[in-house]
Amino acid sequence: MNTFSGGGSDAVERTIDHERTLISEAIQMVASGASPRVTVASMHFGEVLLPEARTLAAAAGVHVVALWTLDQFNHAIAVEPGLG
Repeated sequence: MNTFSGGGSDAVERTIDHERTLISEAIQMVASGASPRVTVASMHFGEVLLPEARTLAAAAGVHVVALWTLDQFNHAIAVEPGLG
């Protein structure tokens, strides 16, 4: 169910899908050992996607760290190796 109103709902959905893809790819990069740490920055919906990111990361054996700015408008998620 789309809870966003107005003509921008398609743009919102595309942005969420794009950010979801970036998070998934970052998780895959760290889980495969291709990168020791990946940060997905300047996200518009990082707070919304954080629970899903944590679930995906746990399944892949890595973890995510929320990196919010003081203004709460620029969200970033760092993906790091699992804690052992």
